[in-house]
Amino acid sequence: MRPQQTLVLGLILLVPVLAFLFLKSFGTNRYALPTFLPERVDSTQVDGKWQRDTVYHQIGDFRLVSQSGREVTGAELRNKGLYVASFFFTACSQTCSRMNSQLVRVQEKFRQDTRVRLASMTVAPEQDSVAVLARYAEQYGAIAGKWFFLTGDKGAVNRLITQDLRLPPVVGSGSGMVHSHELFLIDRDGHLRGRYDGGNEKDVNRLITEIEVLLYTYDHP
Repeated sequence: MRPQQTLVLGLILLVPVLAFLFLKSFGTNRYALPTFLPERVDSTQVDGKWQRDTVYHQIGDFRLVSQSGREVTGAELRNKGLYVASFFFTACSQTCSRMNSQLVRVQEKFRQDTRVRLASMTVAPEQDSVAVLARYAEQYGAIAGKWFFLTGDKGAVNRLITQDLRLPPVVGSGSGMVHSHELFLIDRDGHLRGRYDGGNEKDVNRLITEIEVLLYTYDHP
């Protein structure tokens, strides 16, 4: 075989090897979720060098009562892995119905994964008693221990809305009440990792994808 032919053959054989090495080194796709609500930047010393690190706000703890009558805390919801928070009231018709119908999809997607929970908190606890929430939860097929409809201290819910999630305060009463129709993804450290339009199917698809991403990061730190 001539030297030129040997060189050409060698290059032909080398190309797939180089392609494999390139893909192995640089071909891994990584999708990192953002963290919302930065509070400050701290400087820490690592291996003798100072590094700047952003500190993010942690959602505060709360105690509310579920549709089963059992007290549920924020720490309990997130310690399993993560939870999706939402705000509603049972007298709300179209907006809350669309949002809860989308949450049914989230529940079904992660039915078997105990790390994923849903927490729907009423902004009208004076109307939405435990008994009312129990009937309401049945309408959406809420799974016990998976999807919590929560009532209780209105001040605690408002603090969660205004101080922790930094949303406009809930105003009004009855059917004229104004509240958020967003969904909020809270990780196991109490950090806000995503915000979604609860009435938008595509946005809830994004929520489902990002829950899967977050769970993957738990399994593969």
